[in-house]
Parts: sequence; C-alpha cells; structure tokens
Amino acid sequence: MAKITVNGNPVKTSGELPSKGSKAPEFRLVTSDMGSLGLSDVKGKKVILNIFASLDTSTCAASIRQFNKLAAGKDNTVVLAISKDLPFAHGRFCSTEGITNVITLSGFRDTAFGKSYGVDMTDGKLAGLYARSVVVINEEGNVIYTQLVPELSHEPDYDTALAAL
Repeated sequence: MAKITVNGNPVKTSGELPSKGSKAPEFRLVTSDMGSLGLSDVKGKKVILNIFASLDTSTCAASIRQFNKLAAGKDNTVVLAISKDLPFAHGRFCSTEGITNVITLSGFRDTAFGKSYGVDMTDGKLAGLYARSVVVINEEGNVIYTQLVPELSHEPDYDTALAAL
C-alpha cells in the first residue's frame, strides 16, 4: 500500500504501481461512446496511462490537456486517460476542449483496474477514486516508467514520462 496526500492530508492507496520491467496488468475499461478498450487492444504501441481522480478538478483536466499536446507528435504512441468519471463526462470534456490525441477511459464498471494498478484511494474524502499516476508501457507490454504523484493536487512529471518512451 502506498501513501499520498490530498491537500496535505495523508491517504492510502490499494497497493503499489506495477514495478518497472513487469508485464503491465491487462484491463478493459469503458470508452466515451460506451464501448470498451483494453490494454490488449493497443498491443504493439507505446502506451501512456494518465490515471487521475476526476475531470472535474483543474489539475486532472490540465493533465489531459498537456498529454494531448505532448502526444500529438509521438509515433506509435497512445495516451489513455483513466478515471472513474462517467463516459458521458469524458466525451463532453474532450469535445469541449478539442482533445483528439488522448483516449479517455472510465473505470466506473471495473473494480479490478484500481486494484491491479494499486491506484484506488482507500480512505479520505476521495476514497474510491484513483490516485494521480502515470504508467508508461512499451510495445511488448512491459512497464518502463511509473510515477505515483505524491500530492493529488500536483501535476505529473510530463517530461520524464515522455523521455521514458
């Protein structure tokens, strides 16, 4: 179990991020059109998992905007923005913001994702939502970079995540 803070208050997560060099756990989450997408669907691509609590917070929204901008020129790379927000909210956010280089995924139906990636916040006011984290996966499906952001209100380290590609 990892620990982060939310506005300075300690919060526990359901586990640890997958270790560097390990096989990334498979998942199947809901797309903004109510379909589904799993890690196996993007096999052979470099994958950035941008995991966050909710689109309705300024920091989470900023992370999607930033990864959308930074991912625009990356070959063979897909960014998956993952939260428990409903797919309708994801679709509305992306259309309003002009997000075209990121695929949003909702974990509202899937309790396994948060546990297998260790990102479910288990206590505090936001218990049940995901802790802000980034996982970068190579074309073979192996984890090559992880970051559990220590304070939920802080943005992830975009440069280091992209450098891992």
